[in-house]
This record gives sequence, C-alpha cells and structure tokens, in this order.
Amino acid sequence: MDVKVDLPKHYIEIEGSLVQRRLRTLKHGDAFAVVDEYGDIGVVGTGPEGLYFNDTRFLSWYDFRFEGMRPLLLGSVVQDDNVALSVNLTNPDVHGDGIISLPRDTIAIERTKFLRQAVCYERIGFRNHADSVRHFRIEIGFGADFHDLFEVRGASRDRRGTCTALIGGDNVQYSYVGLDDLPRKLELRFWPPPSRLESNRATFNFGLVPGGRQSLFAAILCDDGNKPKQDSFFRAFRARRRAIRGKASRIATVTTSNELFNEVCRQSIADLYMLMTRTRHGLYPYAGIPWYSTVFGRDGIITAMLLLWLDPSIAKGVLGYLAETQATTDDSYSDAQPGKILHECRNGEMARLGEVPFRRYYGTVDATPLFVMLAGMYFDRTGDTGTIEAIWPNIKAALRWIDTFGDADGDGFVEYARKTKSGLVNQGWKDSHDSIFHANGALAKGPIALCEVQGYVFAAKMQGAKLANRMGEPSLELKLTGEAKILRENFAAAFWCEDLGTLALALDGAKAPCRVRTSNAGHALFTGIASPGHAARVAETLLGPASFSGWGIRTVASGEARFNPISYHNGSVWPHDNAMIALGFARYGFRLHATKIFAAMFEAAAYQELRRLPELFCGFIRKPHRGPTAYPVACTPQAWASAAPFALLGACLGMELSHEVNALSFCDPMMPTFLDYVILNHVTLGQSSVDLRLQRHGSDVTLNLLKRLGDAKVMLVK
Repeated sequence: MDVKVDLPKHYIEIEGSLVQRRLRTLKHGDAFAVVDEYGDIGVVGTGPEGLYFNDTRFLSWYDFRFEGMRPLLLGSVVQDDNVALSVNLTNPDVHGDGIISLPRDTIAIERTKFLRQAVCYERIGFRNHADSVRHFRIEIGFGADFHDLFEVRGASRDRRGTCTALIGGDNVQYSYVGLDDLPRKLELRFWPPPSRLESNRATFNFGLVPGGRQSLFAAILCDDGNKPKQDSFFRAFRARRRAIRGKASRIATVTTSNELFNEVCRQSIADLYMLMTRTRHGLYPYAGIPWYSTVFGRDGIITAMLLLWLDPSIAKGVLGYLAETQATTDDSYSDAQPGKILHECRNGEMARLGEVPFRRYYGTVDATPLFVMLAGMYFDRTGDTGTIEAIWPNIKAALRWIDTFGDADGDGFVEYARKTKSGLVNQGWKDSHDSIFHANGALAKGPIALCEVQGYVFAAKMQGAKLANRMGEPSLELKLTGEAKILRENFAAAFWCEDLGTLALALDGAKAPCRVRTSNAGHALFTGIASPGHAARVAETLLGPASFSGWGIRTVASGEARFNPISYHNGSVWPHDNAMIALGFARYGFRLHATKIFAAMFEAAAYQELRRLPELFCGFIRKPHRGPTAYPVACTPQAWASAAPFALLGACLGMELSHEVNALSFCDPMMPTFLDYVILNHVTLGQSSVDLRLQRHGSDVTLNLLKRLGDAKVMLVK
C-alpha cells in the first residue's frame, strides 16, 4: 500500500539523476543553459535542461539530427575558460535501399555553443572525409515552454499564459504572454536559411565535395523586454572571451608542485568568474547552476569571504548590491523587516505574481550579521574607507535589526520564525525542512536560535565596533564591544554540551538545546565566539570518525537520529562548510586539523569530472579505490564550492592581509603532503603587489619573496 508523503514546500522533484547524464552548463549575465553532452536539450528524459533567462526556461527542446538519427558522440567538453561548449560528433551509418549509403565516420561534425547578452550562439561545422561528394540532411527540432524555474523544479500551477509561434523566412518566433502580462519572446534564427522551416523544426540539405567544409549557424534570442541584439558568431565569441578574461585579470594566481591541484584551481577560477554577474556595484557571484543562478545574500557573502585574499573586489560588489536591496519595510509575505539583508531575488513569472515569495525574499536569519561581518573583513583587507562610508547607514541598520527583529524576545540570541506558510521553514544555511532537530529526531519548534548564527552575530558586533571606531562613533564602538563579550559568555553557557564534546545545533522556542553533533559548531570557530577550550574539543569531535567521512566533515554526525548520508543537509559533505571550518581551525591554531580537511577536499575534487567541486556530495564513509558518492541533484558549478580550495589554502598557510599594518603575514604555515611548494603571484595589498614562493620541508614551511611592487611588508610568523 502506498503511503502519502507530505513533501516540504519548494521541494525539487527529480525523476532521474543528473550525475548519470553528464550535463553541461553555460552562463552569461542572467542567462544560462543546461544541455546534454551532445549540446541538445530535452532529448532524453526530464530534468533541468533548457535555455533560461531571468528564471524562465525559454527553450525547452533542441534536438540535432543527421539523416533523422542522433550523430555518434566523440567528445564533449566545456572549454577551459567556461566560455563555450565544444562537441565533436560524426555521422552514424546511413542506410538506403537496403545498403549503407553513407558509412559512419565519414562526416566530421563540430558544434560550438556559447551565451552572450541573452543570446545563445551555435556553429555546427561539417567536413567530408570521403573521396567523393556526399549529400546529407540535417534537422534541428526545437520547442519553447516558457516554464518558470519553480515549475521546472516541480511546482504545479492551475493556470498559465498563452504561447504562439510565427514562422519567418529564416526564423521562428515564439511569443508567450504570462499571467503577469509580461510578453516574453524566443526567436530562433538560422544561416544559411533552411530548405524547410516549420514551427518546431528546421531542415537543411548539404552537399560536400571531398575535403569540403560548410557551417550552419544558429542564434537563439531570449527577450522579456531586454531587447537582445544578435552579433555575428565570431565577433560575439571574441567579445565573450575578452569579457571573461577581463573579469579575472587582476586577481591573485596560484601555481603549485601538484598539477592536479593546479587543475582544481583553474577550474574553480573559470567557474567562479562564469558565475559572476556584473551589477552597477561590481561583480556578484550567482549561487549556482541550475537551481540558484541568481542573487543569494548568504551565498554571495560567504563566497566573497572565502575569496577575500584572492580578489577583494568581489566583496565590494556584494556589499554594494546587498546594501541597495536591504529591506526598509515590514512585509510578512517576503519575511522583510527594516535593516534585514536579502536572501534571494527572482525575476520569473511566479515570483512576479507572488505565487512564490522570492521576488525579493528576506527569509534568512544569517545574511544580516554576515553582511556586517563581511564589511569589517573587507575593510581590514583593503582599508577602503569610501565603500564603508557609503554603506555605513546600512551597516547600522543591520545592527539594529539584529538587536530588535532578530532578537525579538530580548534574550541576547538571534532567532528566526517564518512569517507565512509560503516561506522557508528553516532560515539558516541548512534550510531543509528537517535539518533542525533534537537528539530523539523530533523537529525543533521555533523561534530557533542557531549555533552558527550566534557566532555570526558575535563577529558582526566585533567588526561593527572596529568600523564604528573608524567612523568616529566611539559610543557605538563601546556598546558593540560590550554586547559581543556578553554574547560570548551567554553562548558558552547555553550551547555547550560537555558530554558530546561540541556545541548544540540550536536552541528551540523553549530554549531547549538541540543536542546533536553537527558541522554548525565549526562555524563558531570560524567566527571566534568559541572559547579556546571549547574550540579544541569541537575540533577533535569534528575530525572524529562519526563526523569526518574521509572526504570531509559531514553536516550531521553518523549515529544521530536523522543522519542520512544521502540527504541534503543531514549527513552530506559540503565543500564550503568544510572550508569555513578549516578557517575556524586556523583561527585557533589547529593548522594540522585544517590540512586534514584540505587534503580530503583535494582528493575528492580529483575524482570529479573537470576537477570541479560540486555543491555537495554524499556522506558515506570513504572506501579504498573509489571516490566520493555524488549527490543526485547537486548544483555544478556552485560559487561557494568553487571558492573553497582558495580558502582552504589560505587557512593552511595562515595567510593574513592587513591594510592597517600594510603587511601580508603567514602565521605558522603548514602544507598538506600533496604540496611541495606554492607560488602566489599578484597578491595585492593597497597599492602593493607581491609574488611569493612557499616551500614545504617536512612539517616546516619557508617563504621567499620573488617580486614586490610597493612597500607592503611580507612576514613569516612562527
């Protein structure tokens, strides 16, 4: 007998694993594409494949056929800089009159696909390797559904807008008028013109002499009022490549003795700067593809933190955008309150209609203290007084939110409780409906005070105090410093679980601790709220066999009531979570602990296609001769996962950059055994730039200054 399961709101339905299908992703601005290895969309099964713009799937089907058949796949790869997808194919055996009229491998086919300014460009090149003229038919099938991203994720709708198709000489245009009255258009243009064009198919006939070549070009334009402009394929391709190089032109670079780790770093940089979207405040890292290719407050802040030594300009872009979108009113539907920092921003039809609350959604308890924390960290790193002065009113508004709406009962802890049933049940980074629970497995009832959030608040008050000193507000500095001290004392008393050797996951609405071993406790080390004694115990617990899978620290330790290594938040392993914990270990001097996490993450990345760390992977115990088990619907790439290797490297090297003392310091650095040396080029501090080499000698590390422009000091501190 089937049992009805009540699934949480915004649950992502899936009928097939994304792991098996080897999907390829491309992104530029607010457009992204998810295609299969062939470069096609929607040919096999269901899933997230499509061409999306502003949270709407414009193109839902795109099927390339050679004489009515799928070509034979030879190879498929996204180019190193993530600009384009390159696919090599060849023809299958073509039969006619009972014989093979065109043997396989006669026609070489190369597809190149990329995105630029809401246009998807494709070139399909053909070359005849036969010694005679060959004729063949090419068909491209296509379709548009204009489904909102939340529909693709599994949400059902009672009504939708209307879609019509109009056929031109060399183009087909689909028009959709949604229930939000916003006209959306998808136009497919082809050159040379098709020999036959229908509302869902274009047919082309080619004849190639021996050694002959010919190309078919397609441009697919997504329009919701943005008025996309098509350029020539090659001009658009060159402009796209220049733009991606420009984004990352001023960052520090990493070269090491381990070529595999160098590949991990190169892939991470390519992924990060593909996910970066330019706003009027600078670059903002969109969270991940396919489900989270938009602004997320928490994700953007943490990604900027993890990249702070590498590229501080990301933090500036994130701070500016989130300051501009900070809530100024009280709105229960969007969980907005004055001073609160944005959680998520969506532009699709369902968000515009209010069918989901995410057009501008503020249902996160941690983004607001993290915003203040990042502002202080950014200032420590850069000394950029102008940016801090510009957002100082927003920083103070965020601090007021922490003390008022964030701490509604006045107990000194920041709690959350959603305002409407349409919002997220849990509003920390582990926002699954079942991720906050007691030792017996019972779900905690709110308002809930999360362990890590109290750490973020502590750090926000400490950073806010430093900024208040800089802004000439000594009374605010004194107030924040005093509040941080009291919070640290109260936190230890309320959250410490002596018998577990760790901090409670949370306090529920009755102030009862959720006595569960989780990775959240590691964030207390990242923020510095934990006492030294408690920090040492937490570190040992997190690296114990129940928490450390061999591939990283699990979100929930094995043996806990809701532990499930296949779950999203209750036993899986997240790279960004591990990176933050490693930074916490380094803060308290546990450098050897940090290297253990670093080594595990590197070894996990080595098993991944493209050496790309995914959003998460399953928390099964490590076994010999096999890699970590993939999570079936993990986003790849994911911004904070891509940033994790650089944070892990910085943690192990004890890297600290301070504008105040104009110094780049390496405090008691250690390297995992997979690295013999690390070369850092173009590490900037103020107007200075340095190139460095760190060399491992057993457990010791030496430092050599290779080049210095400017007067920044470089120090090795033992």
